[in-house]
Amino acid sequence: MLAPICLFTYNRLDETLKTLNALQKNYLAPESDLYIFSDGSKDENDLLKVNAVRSHLQNVSGFKSVTFYKSEENKGLANSIIYGVSQVLGKYEKVIVLEDDLITFPNFLNFMNQALSFYKADSNIQSVNGYSLYLKNKKDGVYFQHRTLSWGWATWKDRWNVDLFDKEQLRDIIKSKPTLLKEFQRKCGYDIPKMLKDSIADKNDSWYVRWAFDHFRNKHYAVFPVYSFIINIGHNKDATHCKGINTYVSSPLNTEKIEFEFPIFQPADRKISTEFLYYFSRIYKFIFRIKLLKTQTGRIQVFRELKMRAGLL
Repeated sequence: MLAPICLFTYNRLDETLKTLNALQKNYLAPESDLYIFSDGSKDENDLLKVNAVRSHLQNVSGFKSVTFYKSEENKGLANSIIYGVSQVLGKYEKVIVLEDDLITFPNFLNFMNQALSFYKADSNIQSVNGYSLYLKNKKDGVYFQHRTLSWGWATWKDRWNVDLFDKEQLRDIIKSKPTLLKEFQRKCGYDIPKMLKDSIADKNDSWYVRWAFDHFRNKHYAVFPVYSFIINIGHNKDATHCKGINTYVSSPLNTEKIEFEFPIFQPADRKISTEFLYYFSRIYKFIFRIKLLKTQTGRIQVFRELKMRAGLL
């Protein structure tokens, strides 16, 4: 049985339609069940945009079945995903999750379903990713990291529990071991402890960082393809959480391959981990922006980001 697909949408019509169009072109789309979760508007200004998205999602076709959930209230990204994934995993043993700004290649569902089947019985693996970062030291196939990502992922029912997102429990866990966040940073990246603390303090709406923390705390890994099956189109002024510059560089390989081979799990390769974690470092993000200043298009991106941070956009 193929994994059902959860698609989370809000108020971005253009990105949502591109995401859905690409997903419909997946080879396994006609055999897959699709669950669409539409979050409610925050205010009157968002209502028209949310309704515009919903009107285009009413008659989605191209899948084995389509189930459409419309929230009357604005749950926010974190609560929407926690609720939606939990709902679907109440019926199924596995799930594939997408947000409304991810362009998938036609064989994305093939890779995800085959990886879910192969690693189902491996307790080291907590999630499967469809997006991957560009790595010079890459090898064919897949690689493993403690830090998962949120741009097109999948998991199993027995690896998912709403309690792992509980902020009070997370506060207690962190207080009980003062060195835990330093270890979290060493294993999963410079940026991630602050992201977790901000999530617990309600300064951001990230479900993802709590999911990543659970991987780390339980010494679990995420599976990544060497070549990405996803392109993110969501970094723009209308994004809810990704308004800045996308500093991540992916390594897409759009082929028609539909059968994949997977290695038995082995701990993360040190060279690959060093490359992978460099993407989340302060120095990398600074150098990336400096390089952008060398071109007119890049300068426009940097100045636009500065204006957004200053509240001028």
